[in-house]
Amino acid sequence: MGIPLEQFAARCREALMAHPGPEGRQRVCALVKEALRDPAFVAAYIPEGTPERKVLYEDPELGFAILAHGYAGPKGSPPHDHGPSWAIYGQVAGETVMTDWECVARPAEGRPGKARRLRDYVLRPGDAHLYEPGVLHSPRRDGPTRLLRIEGVNMERVRRDPYEAVEAAPAA
Repeated sequence: MGIPLEQFAARCREALMAHPGPEGRQRVCALVKEALRDPAFVAAYIPEGTPERKVLYEDPELGFAILAHGYAGPKGSPPHDHGPSWAIYGQVAGETVMTDWECVARPAEGRPGKARRLRDYVLRPGDAHLYEPGVLHSPRRDGPTRLLRIEGVNMERVRRDPYEAVEAAPAA
């Protein structure tokens, strides 16, 4: 039997309580990597057939949420951040091409923000990556994938401003 979800959540909570800020989030990212290496944990909580978004746990005091994600086929999203929150993406199965973006213009007056592509990289099974508050990124999945993700707050309750990709300005 792998680590129970309740124990995983308690370890995440302990890390965030003992080390508020980036250090605690890095510790949670390490815990996500550990969970990804546990076949029993993956089989129990992120099996094949997992829906696109399933909240597994939401901490009543700190507000962080542990989620399972399953995608049957290709799917991507535009540049985005997690508003005032952070997120950790942990790759369970398949591959996710992540893109980091530079903010060129913030959203304003009902218009989307503008973002310029910085770099692409691939998350493979066992990889986990932390996105701090305000960090723009976008995932692209070209086939079936599953993820373990932790949000600093349940993003279903957070309004986020949209961004759109723009080409880099030509050099003067």
